[in-house]
Amino acid sequence: MSDSLEPLIWPRNVTREADGALRVNGVAVGALAAEFGTPVFVLDEDDFRARCREFRAAFDGMDVYYAGKAFLSMAIVRMIVEEGLRLDVCTGGELATALLAGMPAEDIGFHGNNKSVAELQAALDAGVGRIIVDSHDEIARLTRLASAAGLRPKVLVRVTVGIEAHTHEYIATAHEDQKFGFSLAGGDAMRAIAGILSDGALDLVGLHSHIGSQIFEPGGFEVAAKRLVSMCARVRSEQGTVLSELNLGGGFGIAYVASDDPAPTDQLACGMRKIVEQECELAGLPLPRIAVEPGRAIVGPAMFTLYEVGTVKDVGIRTYVSVDGGMSDNIRPALYGAAYTAVLAGRTSTAPGAPTRVVGRHCESGDIVVRDIELPSDTAIGDLLAVPATGAYCRSMASNYNHQPRPPVIAVRDGAARLLVRRETFEDLLRLDED
Repeated sequence: MSDSLEPLIWPRNVTREADGALRVNGVAVGALAAEFGTPVFVLDEDDFRARCREFRAAFDGMDVYYAGKAFLSMAIVRMIVEEGLRLDVCTGGELATALLAGMPAEDIGFHGNNKSVAELQAALDAGVGRIIVDSHDEIARLTRLASAAGLRPKVLVRVTVGIEAHTHEYIATAHEDQKFGFSLAGGDAMRAIAGILSDGALDLVGLHSHIGSQIFEPGGFEVAAKRLVSMCARVRSEQGTVLSELNLGGGFGIAYVASDDPAPTDQLACGMRKIVEQECELAGLPLPRIAVEPGRAIVGPAMFTLYEVGTVKDVGIRTYVSVDGGMSDNIRPALYGAAYTAVLAGRTSTAPGAPTRVVGRHCESGDIVVRDIELPSDTAIGDLLAVPATGAYCRSMASNYNHQPRPPVIAVRDGAARLLVRRETFEDLLRLDED
């Protein structure tokens, strides 16, 4: 059967060679499995860096914040610093990682709907460039801390713009009935803005919006931009303040399967820029500085997961191929039905395809990696399977369910592989246990 590689789904420097093995920047996956074991997350470092540069070029003159929640490690932080990107964090742990790896605090945006006192204090102590406030409670908390420290941090108000993004319910974040931000329609956003400006303890520089994740159509971003500019005009009219920044968030979709058709990066950038310029001109507003927050769109396609087959079971309806990972390294199929594909990675096969479900090794029927796929009917124990587009949210959301150690992350560049995050050991798992 044919198992050619779909170019939108796979890292750009993954090829299938004459011997049938996949290679990443010239390194065979069999060699990676032998050195690092399986399962293992494999990053095409050149691809990752190229995507950073493409976003920076497409959004020229804007601020590009890499969304650390997609996947973050100290090595990733150093790469995005080298490629000229900023960083968006949403917890104290992400902030600590960023600072330890050398990200300038001024280039960090701090998100989160329930930032603790300790996290806000850490952000103030570090001199984080932008804090995106998400509730009246947070505004009061941050005001108290900033006043006590004699600081006036720059903040953006996260606005819920009332858009029903065409994505899964769990990753749509701009409709009214959810936990993020201040409602535009209900007037809560204006109350938050008026309160900050009246008090004066915080330096309100702009507005923020994030409509959701894995979004293919640019129209939602453009509607959000239009509503934010309208809000800026109202702030000028009612408060006499001209806001200088608009952060339009992230959520740009990627291809996980062949039928996915994400919008090109330059098209997204052009659409956002155009609508902000038009609306500002109509409102008589100066053009604000625009920011975006891609995460998945940069790291997602640049990484794949390499597994080894441990069991093959034909149940008549289909064949179940069990791999040595599963929902502990990719919870997305179980969490919201995310679709993936897979290929035989260590060899080619001329065997006909068979209806197959790729599953993990955990004690859950929902432990599914790829729900429906045709794999060669001679897929066998010991074969390597590769699942593409796993760079975003897979290692970040990985767990130790069934006391499974989390996989390592490696980067391949210039014919050599290096470890970014080592594999957990049983000793790691037991380190926090008390006798």
